[in-house]
Amino acid sequence: MSTSYWCILVAGALPFVATGIAKFGARFDNHNPRDWLARQEGWRRRANAAQQNGFEAFPLFAAAVLVAQQTHAPEARIDMLALAFVALRVGYLGAYLANLAALRSVLWMAALGCCVALFFQGG
Repeated sequence: MSTSYWCILVAGALPFVATGIAKFGARFDNHNPRDWLARQEGWRRRANAAQQNGFEAFPLFAAAVLVAQQTHAPEARIDMLALAFVALRVGYLGAYLANLAALRSVLWMAALGCCVALFFQGG
């Protein structure tokens, strides 16, 4: 399996990492998890927001990788952009947790740029 396909798996798992961080060490209410998460403050609230954004960003990334593969873009370029996307999204999560809004926005935009670039790699 190609590196870019592994990146799809990792990118799909990142929102679950974020929600795990939001719930870690807390008295979590599993009967009403969304209500519980909505009432959180500070880093837990930011982790939940990062989780939601991760689910929003994932479909475009997965589609972009698949389009690049289908249009026979150079595998090395697809892999580089996919790895960059994952690294940027990990950085995005860290910036969100640390409450670094400007950095978070830059990382978000760069990750979006990777997705757009993937669409234009094929021949």
